[in-house]
Amino acid sequence: MLTITRKLEFDAGHRIPDHNSQCRNLHGHRYTLEITLTGQVVDHDGQADNGMIMDFSDVKALAKENLVDLWDHAFLVYEKDLKVKDFLQSLPDHKTVVLNRVPTVENLAKIAFDILKAVYKDRFATGLSLSKIKLYETPNCWAEIGDS
Repeated sequence: MLTITRKLEFDAGHRIPDHNSQCRNLHGHRYTLEITLTGQVVDHDGQADNGMIMDFSDVKALAKENLVDLWDHAFLVYEKDLKVKDFLQSLPDHKTVVLNRVPTVENLAKIAFDILKAVYKDRFATGLSLSKIKLYETPNCWAEIGDS
């Protein structure tokens, strides 16, 4: 099995409302997202992606369109964190993403995986699939999810 991985970064704010330490406060991170795809290598002379599973620029473009650009410089807020959600929605033109779960790195990785799995699935009829997402909240802390 052959895989490729593309790394992208974005900045976002969040808070963990019920946390017992500083993470209950509004704060932000420079997230790093690693997208790992599995598939057959394209073997068609004359095609731009000949010899590739998928062109890395296409991996990036699809991730940006469907996830990264939506979350970058946004505040990721849990739908039941009403005080913060209501405050953010009172700000004109504020970039807020309301989530159905607490925005821990584990939950964000799962949401990202679910979104991007459909985006990459068999994109070029070569069996392409999203194999794994690794989302770093800090250089030392991350969550990883894959198809099992």
